[in-house]
Amino acid sequence: MSDNYRITRAASIVGTATLVSRIFGFVRDVVIAWFFGAGLTADAFFVAFRIPNLLRRLFAEGSLTVSFIPIFSEYLTRNGKEEAFRLARSACVVLSLFLTVVTLLGILLAPIIVHVIAPGFSETSEKLALTVILTRIMFPYIFFIAMVALFMGILNAMGHFAAPALAPVLLNLAMIASVFLVSPFMEQPVIGLAIGVIIGGCLQLALQFPFLFQKGFRFRGSYHLFHPAIKRIAALMGPSVFGAAVYQLNIFIGTLLASLLPEGSVSYLYYADRLVQFPLGVFAIALATAVLPVLSREAALNDIEGLKNTFSFALRLVFFISIPATVGLIVLKDHIVRLLFERGAFNSLATHMTSEALLYYALGLWSFSAVRILVSMFYSLQDARTPVKTAVISLFVNIVLSILLMGPMRHAGLALATSLSSMVNLSLMIAALKRRFNRIGFKDILHSMLKSITSSIVMGLILVVGTLWLIPENGIGSISLLAWVACSIGVGILCYTGCCLVLKSEELYTIINMLKDKWLRSFT
Repeated sequence: MSDNYRITRAASIVGTATLVSRIFGFVRDVVIAWFFGAGLTADAFFVAFRIPNLLRRLFAEGSLTVSFIPIFSEYLTRNGKEEAFRLARSACVVLSLFLTVVTLLGILLAPIIVHVIAPGFSETSEKLALTVILTRIMFPYIFFIAMVALFMGILNAMGHFAAPALAPVLLNLAMIASVFLVSPFMEQPVIGLAIGVIIGGCLQLALQFPFLFQKGFRFRGSYHLFHPAIKRIAALMGPSVFGAAVYQLNIFIGTLLASLLPEGSVSYLYYADRLVQFPLGVFAIALATAVLPVLSREAALNDIEGLKNTFSFALRLVFFISIPATVGLIVLKDHIVRLLFERGAFNSLATHMTSEALLYYALGLWSFSAVRILVSMFYSLQDARTPVKTAVISLFVNIVLSILLMGPMRHAGLALATSLSSMVNLSLMIAALKRRFNRIGFKDILHSMLKSITSSIVMGLILVVGTLWLIPENGIGSISLLAWVACSIGVGILCYTGCCLVLKSEELYTIINMLKDKWLRSFT
């Protein structure tokens, strides 16, 4: 089985699992929007939830996983499974101790943290107090999810991807259930939703255990508290807080500045970000998750040509998917927001404001996606310096642009600043990679990208004409709107696929061959 095929198959597994998770995530957001709207309560919850969620993406999935997999893969390749498991047990002990301290400090310092994250909330004592309470309830979530990230690294390096990708489904189910089963019994209903977050974290962690045992991992066994590889993981992890999670830091800056804008701005950005996270999670993050173990193994074997070929294929595939997704979101943004959120306390004004944010977030989807692959490439090489350098520059760009654009464009300006700073980050990382390797296939990448852009433009023009003629702006029910949006997406996929067939896109043929293989296997 070729590495390209293996990556595509693994990405399809992660993408499918993530798709299920995202669907339940949107159901969760619809339920939250329905019950809590986009006002004081919703703003308080989203800021409080973003604090442990930001830590999760910075110190867990965005840092721990990308730092752990290359080292663990190296031990698997060079030292064998038993020594790799000894490293994993050492990492479990050290991480548990560290997370316990962080969780206790977070609960204790919650008022200070909220003041830093959302300074604008200080003007409303009720909103500030509620945000502090919610932060204290949900802060332990970082303990559970960071341990899940470590187990994800073990499983992914050993070729298992489904369980870690499906884990967020349990969080979404727990939050949805809490709205109906816990919130009605609370004096402040949103506290029930926060309790659901903690229950979901426990369930996510528990899901990993059977699959770890299946791979032969046991918690009981020898380990070294000061295992030499722990220092190497920590050395990669420190700078990777910035290098692997620039996008999340940009969203954090947006939240801080949005709290200074009119009420509801935080929620508009949150809902728009959730929509962009859908294709980003289902395709780009899934592909980055699948490619990291392969890149790490090739780096451990010093297979430079294999490393270059794998990187080139992954970047071409991510552009092949993210460019049409960018165009589709831009064309259908109003209809998608109206379909998913406009009900209950979420009115037409909220729809319009969220669509504005979605437009400018969508402009950066292709760069958000590509950055994920670049990050995987650098960390497979155990290079933490380059990502942190580009991260610092792009963060500075984001801050400057946000301050400049939030005046004339309000919350939409913050979304645009996030997209532009991501493009800067991508450009810097590509330049650094070209300096490191004389040739890495950028000519093939650009050629493939041009095919995807051409096909996406054709698709976008057809969708614009179709939506203008067929989907009415108002006076249409949810079921009818769902049918029209689904039809538009289906037509868009067919148009894009048809154009790619005409242009003989290599990535499309790889996906077709994988689907053929799966179909043949199902009948044998």
